[in-house]
Amino acid sequence: MSAIFDWATSDNLQPEPVTLEIWRKLPEDYCRQVEVVNGDIVRAEPPNRAHQKAARRLADLVEAAALGHVNQYGGCLDVDTDFDVVLWEFPRATIRRPDVALFDCAPNDLRPLPASLVKIAIEVVSPGTEMVDIADKKTEYALAGIPWYWLVWVADNSVSMIKIFVLDHVLGQYIPHLELQPSGGESVIDAPVRCQIDWKRLSDLVL
Repeated sequence: MSAIFDWATSDNLQPEPVTLEIWRKLPEDYCRQVEVVNGDIVRAEPPNRAHQKAARRLADLVEAAALGHVNQYGGCLDVDTDFDVVLWEFPRATIRRPDVALFDCAPNDLRPLPASLVKIAIEVVSPGTEMVDIADKKTEYALAGIPWYWLVWVADNSVSMIKIFVLDHVLGQYIPHLELQPSGGESVIDAPVRCQIDWKRLSDLVL
């Protein structure tokens, strides 16, 4: 019999909603394995190697684009992978971990990062997270006011498609902006920073 039946007892129910104050006091190694949805702890599925590699290489491309943008227009932008972003605190906290995010520079000890600083949230779609990425997180990121959302699919050891969504502030939801599929060279994403997608860098993910 599965161990889940031994675990599923009333003693193991979450005793109370997780607030932002509680979250900041939890061990970081624990927080890296979970997310919070309306105060409830949700286990985050560990990504496979292709997923991790796709996220890292996308982060490199977005970081290069951010550097070019800052050099031309000024300001301060940063890029990171798999870190805590608080979408809202009330009435119950929701804290997600985008695979990649572009955001306004913030102090290193600001944890979790407020969604108001995030310019782009990127999720690499995995078989176990597809419905969460294309439905739940897409709705939540829009409600949190994150201007751009990228959904990235991986197939046959390569990034097979990138869908770009932009927030319609009137509707309060994302609308399709651009859909990219591998080409012989590079594709260009025009906003919020000019990002060149090198498809060769997004292939042969796991050697």
